[in-house]
Amino acid sequence: MRVNVRLHLNFDNCPGTGSESAGKVAACQGCPNQSLCASLPKEPDQAIQEIQQKLSCVRHKIVVLSGKGGVGKSTFTAHLAHGLAADDNIQVGVLDIDICGPSIPTIMGVQNEQVHHSASGWSPVYISNNLAVMSVGFLLKGPEDAVIWRGPRKNGLIKQFLRDVDWGQLDYLLIDTPPGTSDEHLSIVQYLSQTQLDGAIVLTTPQEVSLIDVRKEINFCQRVGLPVIGVVENMSIFICPKCKKDSYIFPPSTGGGEKMAADFRVPFLGRLPLDSRIGKCCDEGKSFLEEVTDSPATQAFVQIIHKIQAHCSQEQSSRETETGEAMDEG
Repeated sequence: MRVNVRLHLNFDNCPGTGSESAGKVAACQGCPNQSLCASLPKEPDQAIQEIQQKLSCVRHKIVVLSGKGGVGKSTFTAHLAHGLAADDNIQVGVLDIDICGPSIPTIMGVQNEQVHHSASGWSPVYISNNLAVMSVGFLLKGPEDAVIWRGPRKNGLIKQFLRDVDWGQLDYLLIDTPPGTSDEHLSIVQYLSQTQLDGAIVLTTPQEVSLIDVRKEINFCQRVGLPVIGVVENMSIFICPKCKKDSYIFPPSTGGGEKMAADFRVPFLGRLPLDSRIGKCCDEGKSFLEEVTDSPATQAFVQIIHKIQAHCSQEQSSRETETGEAMDEG
């Protein structure tokens, strides 16, 4: 006899990760993050204040998310960094918190580098004068070493990265995350809660199998109070580099990323075409934006980067206005 068991997750009554009852009430039963929420410290974590002070010299902090693996988060993060750093006056840092699958060092061509420790903290690896990277990949003996850690150790490393890396003055800190809504995501939101985090960029691909998981990611952002800067649809179409004809590799059977963004009332930043040369550049640790300047994918990247910069500038102006008004009232 077959028994059908359904798991009902009561998100509407979720007490929140910072609540004293987190992980302990009936609404938490069956939630995959129940044990993690129950174990998180409910008293103010001293590290949060230390991280706030450490990152006070970082103007904009952006998290790149997606509930689905394989949608191109790391590729997007790396090329967002390259695009921003194309302006020599903009200082950019990339923090890779994908503990078990750190691909940023390879994509950015610094997989053989090592991290140095000084009195001011860990020194990130510099790709250029205005682009720096930090990843657990720099701490492993080799690229094939597996990281087999439970949640608390992952959380400890993320805390150490945020508290001890000496970034100096940064205009943008981009944080690349693993798929899902688990330990690393809860930790990064918690530890950056006092640092004026600009928000998240959510990546998806057009097909429904991807959108199912990405909807959960947006729901996660709403639950933990993380603003969504916008949705990017990656691999939207394939454009042949020779004949220039386009075709859908992943047909958007339910409307794709734009409709999903509209359903959640979050901005849609744009579509990125699939270009086989992107993968080649990532394998070789090169910037696709610099290597293939005439690709439609490069043009789409640039347009999306401009939208992100405009959003961050607007948020910065709003914060400065609010600060000025508060000082006037005081």
